[in-house]
Amino acid sequence: RLWRRTTQQRCFAAAACKFSRDTTRMESDEGFQRDPCPYRILDDYGGAFAMGAIAGVVWHSVKGYRASPRGMRLQGTISAVKMRAPVLGGSFAVWGGAFGACDCALQAIRKKEDPWNAIISGAVTGGILSARHGVRASAGSALAGGVILAVIEGVTILINRYTTDAHMPQKPQIADPFATAPAR
Repeated sequence: RLWRRTTQQRCFAAAACKFSRDTTRMESDEGFQRDPCPYRILDDYGGAFAMGAIAGVVWHSVKGYRASPRGMRLQGTISAVKMRAPVLGGSFAVWGGAFGACDCALQAIRKKEDPWNAIISGAVTGGILSARHGVRASAGSALAGGVILAVIEGVTILINRYTTDAHMPQKPQIADPFATAPAR
């Protein structure tokens, strides 16, 4: 971050160049931009924690509301959210960080960035995080992680293809003035 600040300050001082954070990002085959690997792992940690914390607020607010007696429902909801939502966010963050680290390691090993990195990373992350429960549970979690990431990557590719094709310029349909009219 320090080198970015000094570069930005130099640009503002010169008033001749335009600083953009996107110059430090990498562009993949699909065209979206991603941070380089050390920053990507931290982004995955933070994004996963945020998703887990939001899901934890929703889940544990309903759970706390239903578990509380009638006069104490608001207090029960707040108490359940304060106790359990950060725990769920932390669990998501561990998964996201392990996934990001595996994704970056695969990118460095394979020397390319494609959907297979994410699929394999999901499988490896699922296997690593359930390794304490034995080989069978680890293999099942690895399979589940790989399948879930394969579905996510497949849907992402389909959405990108559909939205990209929808915005492509189309050849105009011009009626042939010399064509014969259909017989009646």
